[in-house]
Amino acid sequence: MTVTSTAGPAPSAPRPPAPDRAGAARPPRPVVSELRLGSFASHRRTVIPLGPFTLLTGASGTGKSTALSGYGALARLAAGDPLEEVFPDPSAWVPERSAADAQGRRGFRLGCAVDGPAGPVDLELAVQAEPELRIVGERLSDGRGPLLSTALRDPRRSVLQAVRHTAGEVPVARVPFPDDRLGTALLPLRLAGATAGERRVLSAAEQVVVALRSAFVCDPQPRHMRDAVPLGEGRLTSSCDNLAEVLHRTHSQCAQRHARLVATAGAGCAGPVAGLGVERLADGRVRARLDRGGGAGTPLGRLGSGELRYLAFALVLLTGPHVLVVEPAAEVPSAMQTLTVLADGLDRDLDVRQTDELLSLAASICAGGHMRLLGTVGEPAARRARAATGAVVVDLAE
Repeated sequence: MTVTSTAGPAPSAPRPPAPDRAGAARPPRPVVSELRLGSFASHRRTVIPLGPFTLLTGASGTGKSTALSGYGALARLAAGDPLEEVFPDPSAWVPERSAADAQGRRGFRLGCAVDGPAGPVDLELAVQAEPELRIVGERLSDGRGPLLSTALRDPRRSVLQAVRHTAGEVPVARVPFPDDRLGTALLPLRLAGATAGERRVLSAAEQVVVALRSAFVCDPQPRHMRDAVPLGEGRLTSSCDNLAEVLHRTHSQCAQRHARLVATAGAGCAGPVAGLGVERLADGRVRARLDRGGGAGTPLGRLGSGELRYLAFALVLLTGPHVLVVEPAAEVPSAMQTLTVLADGLDRDLDVRQTDELLSLAASICAGGHMRLLGTVGEPAARRARAATGAVVVDLAE
């Protein structure tokens, strides 16, 4: 599998980061710069470059949604989720024509490259799906060499033999790691950072974990967004089924962002939009409404699927992690983190006007550096993105 990418005109960008001592500019915050699907479902040796705003396109069956699933899986593993929860049906990710070895084992490979203050860092992961699910190999490395290497030495035991390279190329520590957790995510719990070598390993591991785990899968489901909902903590779910609850929160707590959301709604919804709010029902639930002006209003439940998906994506882009069901690294200041939104079918059900408005909004928000977006679109939206926005469009081709 090969990929080609094109970028439209870039929007105004923030001040570039200062160059490091080698002269190459490093991102001020950890970011995933490449997704690598070495052997994952329909992908073979696929390397996808990722920018602040990346759109995947291609014919049906080229693996657009699969690529997003791979990124999402790495994000969950980096957050500490166990392997069986991340891959409940592991055989689905084994390449179809992948032959089993002499012991009947089949699996898949994926990984990524992460740039940031620690420099370029690579993560590679090998997972056995059959006959039982387990990690069989992991490698974390930077520009100077390996930092962590794990391998399955005894199939009868549920542990990996891990080698930490805290003194350069020479391995100085051999310790067991569980075969159902990402070893890189466990390193901050295993190393004290007492030596320069340990600090180098820790810096690389923390950079990968921070970059990966700050991800939000956004898949608005209009059929669930039309109902009134009870009030809760006001954090938007991946399906956006509690949109009315979150609008209640933004209306009262985030006046500037809510005003921008109203303006965005006016640009993408049919008819006049003077406001966007909620009404309290007798049973305590809330229902979202578009204010049409002059006392008239329209319940969001009467909007079309495209309008609802458009509003949901706009809300995600304009609010950020504090209003989303996402758990960034608590020990790292928010100013040093970047949220990545994973949006499969970004243009689904949208008309041309809505697509253009959403692409423009995404380019503007992602140019600020605190949010990135990786989405999939059809070819019509990809053509518009190439011509009009700062998106990097990646064509997946066999």
